[in-house]
Amino acid sequence: MSANSDFFLARAAQSAREASEADLMNVRERCLRSEKAWLAMADRVLQSENGRRQQAHRKTILGQSV
Repeated sequence: MSANSDFFLARAAQSAREASEADLMNVRERCLRSEKAWLAMADRVLQSENGRRQQAHRKTILGQSV
């Protein structure tokens, strides 16, 4: 994982903790929305990293067969 995905996942975990500690419903809901947004950003970064890895692997395989 890159620093970006680690950062996003850490922020999502922090938002989840804050939601579980919140006394007010609106604060809890805001924290849960924040967690969802951080997880979505982490997911996009991880998908992008996986795509780059697959592309590099394909280039390696094609380069070896030529």
